[in-house]
Amino acid sequence: MKIRQYCNSDWKYICDIHDRARKNELFLAGLEEAFIPLEVAAEREGLFEYSVIVAENEEKICGFCAFSDEELAWLYVDPDKSGKGIGTELVKAALEQQPEIYYIEVLCGNEPAKRLYEKFGSVKAPILAHI
Repeated sequence: MKIRQYCNSDWKYICDIHDRARKNELFLAGLEEAFIPLEVAAEREGLFEYSVIVAENEEKICGFCAFSDEELAWLYVDPDKSGKGIGTELVKAALEQQPEIYYIEVLCGNEPAKRLYEKFGSVKAPILAHI
C-alpha cells in the first residue's frame, strides 16, 4: 500500500469512497438523513483547507484522510476494503506529517472508528469527541 498526497485526478475516487463510507457511518449513528455527497460537502466543509492524502493499493485509491496541524478532520476507507489496515496506515501517515494532531470527532455509534483511533492512544492521542 502506498500513501501519497492527493491530486486532482483522485477526485472521482474519493467521492465514491466518501459517499459509500459516509452512508455507513451515518447509519451507525442513526443519522442517515444527514447524508451530503462529497461534491457538496467538500466545499461546504472546507475539505481542501486541510492536507489531503490518499491510500493506494494496486494503483487504486482505497481511502483518504484530511488533516491540519491539530485536527484529523476526514478519514474514509472504501467499505469493501474495511478492516484491512488502510485507516490505520492513513492515521499513521497523518501523525507522521502532523504529530501534534489532538482532535477528532467521532459520531456516537461509530464503534469501528472509535476502535481505530483508540489504537493511537499512546501516541499523542487524538482526543475523541463524540457527537
